[in-house]
Amino acid sequence: MRYNLLGRTGLRVSEVALGTATFGTGWGWGAEREESRAMFDRFAEAGGNFLDCADGYQGGQSETLLGEFIRSERDRFVITTKYSGGGVSGRWVTTTGNSRKCMLASLEGSLKRLGTDRVDLFWVHFADGMTPTEEILRGFEEITLRGKALHVGFSDFPAWRIARAATLAELRGWPSIAAIQVEYSLAERTAERELLPMADALGLATTLWAVLGGGLLTGKYRRGDVEGRLTKGGGRVLAESGERERRLLDAVESVAAARNATCAQIAIAWARAKAVALRTTMIPILGARTRSQLDDNLAALDIALTLDEMAILDSASAIPAGFPHEWLAGEMMRSLGSAGKWDDINKPDHTVA
Repeated sequence: MRYNLLGRTGLRVSEVALGTATFGTGWGWGAEREESRAMFDRFAEAGGNFLDCADGYQGGQSETLLGEFIRSERDRFVITTKYSGGGVSGRWVTTTGNSRKCMLASLEGSLKRLGTDRVDLFWVHFADGMTPTEEILRGFEEITLRGKALHVGFSDFPAWRIARAATLAELRGWPSIAAIQVEYSLAERTAERELLPMADALGLATTLWAVLGGGLLTGKYRRGDVEGRLTKGGGRVLAESGERERRLLDAVESVAAARNATCAQIAIAWARAKAVALRTTMIPILGARTRSQLDDNLAALDIALTLDEMAILDSASAIPAGFPHEWLAGEMMRSLGSAGKWDDINKPDHTVA
């Protein structure tokens, strides 16, 4: 296991995180205590230290189990949790959203369930469309000054709001934003339009959820295996609903067969390789439901895809860049056509009239 710095902090985290949304069965699916413990132990044995959680996962069971598992070695692990959905308090007007009230109440409940006095990274889980960014940042300031959270981040927010938050924090001396969390996979690449370039520009780490498309990229739904969240709910699930998904799965299966690897391993290896291409720190979150699934996922760390394999997967999963990116690319080419070739512009003696 290799380690990355979490954005512009000195916090060292493993190159993949273990998602704990499957710890417990409060959603009607997931892993019982013994299986959850087996996954936790396997991840730790592999050198993993980065654990992703949230106040509402499995109705609070996830945090409770995670707290039990880390109790004897708390300082060894980087513990994260999130607030916004109401957690175990119920979905009331006063318990949901991004408000300072919800933040403080949720964090106190999470700390009790986790059995710790602080979390290493505290996320605002998703944008509620109402709470001012300044209120979130002042809440972050309070919890960090009190030592209840060491670092803070934004999950599932638009890029413009995260960029504004990072700028406000820098200008006003509030806690800096360490990381963002986004959905990203071969099946869902729209974060490449704004979120990932923003993270690179601002020096933010990016954690990736649903790197297997809710199971789509494993090929199991194509094989007729619908056990788990597809039928019982409890998370993001993408479907093989059109020509793009069919081509994508064909490509993943082809690369996997040539590699004697599983489709899940190829999907995870692709996500890790994209960090190099996109020049940002990206940390996939592994969301296994069994020890054997986690073993399979961890084996992806030994796979280095070739340029040809990446080209096959990139082509099959490609999405339109959209506006303004496509327009700017075309406009730049037209401008360069009248002003000189790109190679000429990069010469020291080149001037544009």
